[in-house]
Amino acid sequence: MSEQLRQPRLAELIASRLRSEILSGRLGEGDSLPRQEDLLAQFQVGLPSVREAMRILETEGLVSVRRGTVGGAIVHLPTASRTAYMLSLVLQARQSTLADTGAALSRLEPICAGMCAARPDREQAVLPELWVLLEEQRGLLNDVVAFNRASRTFHERIVELCANDTMILVVGALESIWSAHEVETYEHAAPAAEPGAGAMKAAFGDHRALLRAIESGDEEKAASCARTHLQAAQAYTLSRSDALTEITAELVREGSSRPLRLG
Repeated sequence: MSEQLRQPRLAELIASRLRSEILSGRLGEGDSLPRQEDLLAQFQVGLPSVREAMRILETEGLVSVRRGTVGGAIVHLPTASRTAYMLSLVLQARQSTLADTGAALSRLEPICAGMCAARPDREQAVLPELWVLLEEQRGLLNDVVAFNRASRTFHERIVELCANDTMILVVGALESIWSAHEVETYEHAAPAAEPGAGAMKAAFGDHRALLRAIESGDEEKAASCARTHLQAAQAYTLSRSDALTEITAELVREGSSRPLRLG
């Protein structure tokens, strides 16, 4: 059935209809949008309006348009990783510092740690995975790059296991930004600038204390452990002579770091 659109800004209206199809789940990841000819017939509009609608959706990251003989538009669902990248673009444009992001994270991540401790199903849904991640860190205390990556995964999962999608997206975006920059710092560090075994053992001990607080269901203690650890760890990283200081969005692009996971 065709739909005659007579309102102004036809491209925005077409984009809105197609956006609703994507966000409602009627179109899924990797699906193809209707052919250009079908869209022209459906909306009874000219080719420029359809092409502009595709540009709008492409800018939003909801479709990728293939041009040429195998052309068409492929659907992409919104992801948490893209949220982190868009936030990093805004922060870079505002010339925000990594210390600024760290300060926000050191206040928000402890809330997620407390929420993990408050979960009635923490023994089944939270702790088994986190204890495994902690044990991985134990075996990496002599490898600064591998230990740092394992440590960042541990922190990211603390956020992702808090069981609140909004916190996972908001705090997880900051976590991804900090992780990408910290990993970049340590993976390009000169050997003389690498943290000693003592610093890594201290971080490992902090993580273990945090897990014990979560295990006991002590929300306030879990938040306190996380806050104390984050402040010390961030201060250590930011004090390094080779530390990154400005936000660089390119480091946060999807594929550059571990994607955020909801739930």
